[in-house]
Amino acid sequence: MTTAPWRDPALSAAARVDDLLSRMTLQEKTAQLYGVWVGAASDGEGVAPHQHDMTADYDWAELITHGLGQLTRSFGTAPVDPALGAQALARAQRRIAESGRFGIPAVAHEECLAGFTAWQATAYPVPLAWGASFDPPLVEEMARRIGADLRAAGVHQGLAPVLDVVRDPRWGRVEETIGEDPYLTGTIGAAYVRGLESAGVIATLKHFAGYASSAGARNLAPVRAGVREFADVTLPPFEMALREGGARSVMAAYNETDGVPASADPALLSELLRSEWGFTGTVVSDYFGIGFLQTLHRVAGSPAEAAHAALAAGIDVELPTLKCYGKPLVEAVRAGEIPEELVDRAARRVLLQKCELGLLDEGWTPEPQTTHLDLDSPANRALARRVAEESVVLLDNPDGVLPLPPDARIAVVGPRAADSLAMLGCYSFPSHVLTHHPEVPMGIEIPTLLEALRTELPDAKVTFAEGCDVADPDPAGFEEAVARASEADVCLAVLGDRAGLFGRGTSGEGCDVSDLRLPGAQGELLDALVATGVPVVLVLLTGRPYALGRWQGRLAAVVQAFFPGEEGGPAVAGVLSGRVNPSGRLPVSVPREPGGQPWTYLQPPLGLAGEVSNLDPTPLYAFGHGRSYTTFEWADFTGGEALTEIGTDGSYDVSVTVRNTGDREGAEVVQLYLHDPVASVTRPDVRLVGYQRVELAPGEASRVTFRFHADLSSFTDRSGRRVVEPGALELRVAASSADVRHSARLKLTGSVRELGPDRRLRCEADVSAPG
Repeated sequence: MTTAPWRDPALSAAARVDDLLSRMTLQEKTAQLYGVWVGAASDGEGVAPHQHDMTADYDWAELITHGLGQLTRSFGTAPVDPALGAQALARAQRRIAESGRFGIPAVAHEECLAGFTAWQATAYPVPLAWGASFDPPLVEEMARRIGADLRAAGVHQGLAPVLDVVRDPRWGRVEETIGEDPYLTGTIGAAYVRGLESAGVIATLKHFAGYASSAGARNLAPVRAGVREFADVTLPPFEMALREGGARSVMAAYNETDGVPASADPALLSELLRSEWGFTGTVVSDYFGIGFLQTLHRVAGSPAEAAHAALAAGIDVELPTLKCYGKPLVEAVRAGEIPEELVDRAARRVLLQKCELGLLDEGWTPEPQTTHLDLDSPANRALARRVAEESVVLLDNPDGVLPLPPDARIAVVGPRAADSLAMLGCYSFPSHVLTHHPEVPMGIEIPTLLEALRTELPDAKVTFAEGCDVADPDPAGFEEAVARASEADVCLAVLGDRAGLFGRGTSGEGCDVSDLRLPGAQGELLDALVATGVPVVLVLLTGRPYALGRWQGRLAAVVQAFFPGEEGGPAVAGVLSGRVNPSGRLPVSVPREPGGQPWTYLQPPLGLAGEVSNLDPTPLYAFGHGRSYTTFEWADFTGGEALTEIGTDGSYDVSVTVRNTGDREGAEVVQLYLHDPVASVTRPDVRLVGYQRVELAPGEASRVTFRFHADLSSFTDRSGRRVVEPGALELRVAASSADVRHSARLKLTGSVRELGPDRRLRCEADVSAPG
């Protein structure tokens, strides 16, 4: 028996795929360009927008005779025992391979935004919590574990990370982002990609691009970002995750920017992504995004026209199921309306990726390696606990009320204290899927904060009252809540969000808000608790920041956790008890007033407080802010007062020694900001260009050195070029964007230097013993 060249592993992937394509019919090639979502609801109760009206009818047995590109969410559609799910997926893959002429299985994809979105799988903290950790190596370790679980279940592609940069915190999907800064988003996002890809899973960057800049913070609203905002804020995290993370897939965004939908934009998906950045992987649509070109954007008059626009732009795979790349595409190609070369281009990319995954090899087998699949192992839970602990932010503790005394009388009040779902974001399986299956148990253990606190402080007297619902304005429970608080030494007001989808929560996809008041009656409940005179510690379990200026100076302490996952209860309780020294830093600013938005810290001069407006947008707590139970001294700064000249292609090191001057172990996050006082276009007053997390024992010191390169000062000029301009700069070593400890003045000399895609993206940081 002679092996066909496309089966020969001795040949290059390109040679194998070229041979295979030459043997395939048009229908066999187009079959590689779409997914199928088996079991997706068609009654309007699904987990994706327009799921009920965007799913095409098909006969499964007949369909797979031509092959299949992707299988959609075999685990994330309905509750299924992981081991049984892996076996069912393997049977489906075997049937797909046996039904087609070439025996090619599908790529199986799943959501993995906060862990593998599957029943009984670990629910990790949401990406906003990853940003709060300022700890890329930890995020990489978490992603590697998520990837290992995906591969063990037979999944090849993960739809994460989200690299959208927050532009307006009223947007419902803030919880899915890493924060409001492109450098933090890029470094944390690239770490997640490295971890996922190291486990053999294709990481999918989303949403490319501009999705978070929607007008009015409405989901899928038009984007009116300027070219410089797009180039300097929106795009850098994607570029970093591709260049430094090695992501092999990109998801086209739903949005349109200045009238052009991303899914039909060749300048974005082909010219920039492939020609300029050199991307060679696959571009997939967001769910139903190609069909939306016809139904929502109205730039196509039919599914075939939508298919043509998306293929020409550079989308290779239609997800989650066939609508446009199936029969409409085949008929349009046969009619001469769509060039077959576009089909061949996309099919080649898909098949090259399948070749990389080993799916074209003769010895491929879909059977899982084990009959027992533990997706929530003790090691997973320990890692989830560590990520949660590092992400909790102590915003304020002016009088040292925290840590709580071990024998205190504690009134725990609020709608988030005794609900396990308070810990989870909208893409965690219990919030995303189980709400449609109320008869099914949670599948994983998720201690509530109330339970965790009682375990953490067994000698304390802990009472509880809910006080109010998360979103309901009814104050009926206030009286009991006030009574419990009045009897206590300290009151913990546990407030925040309920994650959901499309209006079924206060945070999550399609759960946008008109302002940043605490949901429902929670603000009024907090007022009532403060009025008792008992010290009130505000504990927030949220998916976005909320305006807290109303309570400035009235609270004993403020603790912020962003949906910290299944181990979030013990993590937050550990911070309250003092077992955990808080080390999280804000990845988003916390506003003072609920209507002073949209605002992030990346503001040019006219975006800051000034005499031209009576509205002061200055946040209550700045980006990068976070307190500790220990103290740190920053000394021996090298930079000083002297002006240093370097070329526009030069570099400069700044160093500072950080010493733990307290009596307990703690972590400090040293941040490096750039201030550009004069440029040819307006620039943010400050922006993050480097950071380093440093863990120190009592009395211990470390020297942190940032290796700044002039490339990090680059921006997009009036002509659209990315340039480094000569002139003055200031490097600020800081504990937050508003808390500068030391600064160094630089002068870049020489001519304007234009940069290409090989520019330096990262400010390297070294940690060493003090000299």
